[in-house]
Amino acid sequence: MLAEEQAALRRVATLVARGTPPEEVFAAVTKEAGRLLSVEYAHLGRYEADATMTILAASGRSVDQFPAGRRWSLGGKNISTMVYDTGRPARIDSFANSSGPLGDSAREDGIGSAVGTPIIVEGHLWGVMAAGSTLEQSLHADTEARLASFTELVATAIANAESRAALARLAEEQAALRRVATLVARGTSPAELFAAVSEEAGRALGAHLAGMARYEGDDKLTVLAAWAAEGEHPLVPGPWPLEGGDLASTISRTGRSVRIDDYDSVPGRIAAFVREELGIRSSVGSPIVVEGRLWGALFVHSKQTDEVLPRDTESRLTGFTELVATAIANAENRGELARLAEEQAALRRVATLVARGTPPEQLFAAVVEEVAQLLPVTFAAMGRYESDGTMTNVATSSQVVDRFPVGRRWPLDGKNVSTMVAQTGQAARIDSYADAPGPLAAAIREGGLHTSIGTPIIVDGRLWGVMTASAGPEQSLPADTEARLANFTELMATAIANTASREALAASRARIVAAADEMRRRIERDLHDGIQQRLVSLGLEVRGAQAGAPLQLSELEGLLSRVADGLVSVFDELREISRGIHPAILSEGGLKPAITALCRRSVLPVELNLDTERRLPELVEVAAYYVVSEALTNVAKHAQASVVRVDLDTHEEILRLAIRDDGIGGADPGQGSGLLGLSDRIEALGGTLQVISPAGDGTTLLVEIPLERPNSAVSPEP
Repeated sequence: MLAEEQAALRRVATLVARGTPPEEVFAAVTKEAGRLLSVEYAHLGRYEADATMTILAASGRSVDQFPAGRRWSLGGKNISTMVYDTGRPARIDSFANSSGPLGDSAREDGIGSAVGTPIIVEGHLWGVMAAGSTLEQSLHADTEARLASFTELVATAIANAESRAALARLAEEQAALRRVATLVARGTSPAELFAAVSEEAGRALGAHLAGMARYEGDDKLTVLAAWAAEGEHPLVPGPWPLEGGDLASTISRTGRSVRIDDYDSVPGRIAAFVREELGIRSSVGSPIVVEGRLWGALFVHSKQTDEVLPRDTESRLTGFTELVATAIANAENRGELARLAEEQAALRRVATLVARGTPPEQLFAAVVEEVAQLLPVTFAAMGRYESDGTMTNVATSSQVVDRFPVGRRWPLDGKNVSTMVAQTGQAARIDSYADAPGPLAAAIREGGLHTSIGTPIIVDGRLWGVMTASAGPEQSLPADTEARLANFTELMATAIANTASREALAASRARIVAAADEMRRRIERDLHDGIQQRLVSLGLEVRGAQAGAPLQLSELEGLLSRVADGLVSVFDELREISRGIHPAILSEGGLKPAITALCRRSVLPVELNLDTERRLPELVEVAAYYVVSEALTNVAKHAQASVVRVDLDTHEEILRLAIRDDGIGGADPGQGSGLLGLSDRIEALGGTLQVISPAGDGTTLLVEIPLERPNSAVSPEP
């Protein structure tokens, strides 16, 4: 008997050592045990988490009564229940008083006595092996011990099989995690990554459904991805309110992994959808925590009515959520860097316009368009505060420009960010204009805008105006929008200060030029009305004295003649000086006759093309006259030219003057004070003077002077 027993155990041990599949080992063990112990039946069962036992293998006469795969409820007096309750071997010598489903079935099958021994796998009660006989037989006293030899081999086989399965599962899980990590490292788009993670987690954890969702604020959840092991995942609407005891609501409250193995009594709309529409019995959810904040959750579900997800599902799911959190953090960092790059590019474009001295109205328009495109807003505008308690729109982005046209003045009353900034000098925010009073708030509502921010424009320590950005009801302005908008207002403050300084300098230079011209006119008038008239009178008196001198005083007559001729010469020289100071013909007849007279006196031939008939602003006429005068003088002195051409026109409210000669060229405007003074005069009028003088190819002066200085958008006193 001992030899047979050892032979049977060796045969079973060989199967275990070969890694034979568990179901084959279980069938062989029950067959060997039944034959060796001379019993009517033998079976091997596994205890389940819901207090039931599943028959895995059976042999002998009771195979039909206890078929493999059948599940039995534990309870009452029977071998399997006694082993389950105690964890130790058990014996029943008579089933006359047995109870419970297993006991009743054994009694009906004519079983008289039975023994059972526990199968302990790595310290845990895994199942039971039982052997029984008929009423006519009795089991030997050592049956339990002999049966235990087989259960030890079965436990080893189960442990080996579970270890192999665990290793395979671990390898599969690690492979899934590596695939997800590769997607993360590649910077895969969020939508693609979320779908891949849901599928990988669902497959690795043996789930029927899986999905990922993001928390929206404190009270809503939006599903981002869903996966089904078979077919298409049912459509999941949303967003969902966090109002019940479902996974998402519980994770939102606790920030920890959550399990639900029975949805029957779970309240809330999410639980009802999971229970009724998806048919889920068991679920596990794990939080996705991104840089310390709860971002979303990853879920896996099982539809099995008789099984729940394994107990280690929570810890295994965490591996996937950590990778997702890394991917989201990377994507957010990349997004932040991209946003920063876009913002810096926009600021550089604005700074370039500022550095170039772009006219204020063009600069303001460019800035509000940059703001509207860069920030998540619908509309941007810039306003200048006036001294009468109003605000003037100086720039408006294109979205709702018809309601906020440039130049429109708004009273600073009611509730709006422009008024709040004017009152406090600080940034302001309004999250809803629904009940805000005042005409500006009403216009904002009518324009479909819902929320606004405003930042002050501070110029030289004083409040100059405000930059505003507004969004519709479906948008939200992030908390850092004020700070980002302030970057633009700082550039605007610099531009306004620069423009005001340039305008003040230009106005100062214009006043100096005007004062000099007025002094020239006064000197010319004094010379003409005073000194020149006095010289004429003196000349007439000398000529009279000469005519009345006696013939015998020929020396006196000659002296008077020389004096008279000298007075005439002095008069002519003084008249030329007077003309150079401020020619009367310029004041009386205008630029065209003055230049014509000037060219007639030139020592070189001058070709004239003067395309203007109207009188021009006095400062423009004086500047153009002196450019021609200085140019003709320089050509006569230095150019060695044979002809000079003067072209003048006044198209598009700009005077254009070109003076060309065919001389030796090589003129350097920095070597003389004449052209430098003229350049200062022209620039004071907002114009330009350009000298082109290649050696050996003549000299050209190109002058442009605006006939009317544009009104600036920069008010000197807000």
